[in-house]
Amino acid sequence: MAMLRHMERPFLGSHAALFVGEKLLVILRDDIPTIPSPNCWDFPGGTADAGETPFETLQREVREEVSLHLPESALIWQKYYRSVNQPDHFNWFYVARLPATVHPEIALGDEGQRWDLMTPDAFLSLENVVPSFPPRLRDWMAGVAAD
Repeated sequence: MAMLRHMERPFLGSHAALFVGEKLLVILRDDIPTIPSPNCWDFPGGTADAGETPFETLQREVREEVSLHLPESALIWQKYYRSVNQPDHFNWFYVARLPATVHPEIALGDEGQRWDLMTPDAFLSLENVVPSFPPRLRDWMAGVAAD
């Protein structure tokens, strides 16, 4: 996949619908009322550190949150979306796939209550998810169906 190397628009962060084999790797956010979307299922990712590219942000966050190395070759789709909270900025959303054999390497970092693997349909049927992610996952699914 050809990656976009430069982005004129300011970006806040990156997240990915990360498949491990055929299932999505999801993280149940901490249940702390002061954080966005507490106790909701989330995709790996987060806010950019100074000087990071969108992919570098995603790669670092995946390593910190679930202890996996995400090579650029794992990316299968990318799109940027206007930030819900800061409309002058953008967030990158990726879809990536790692082999099922990485399953034993998954380990939760310092944030989140637990992780799980679930089908896209199971994720989309949940009520307690970060609100921006179901529409983004559906965008990718619609694009795959159109191919």
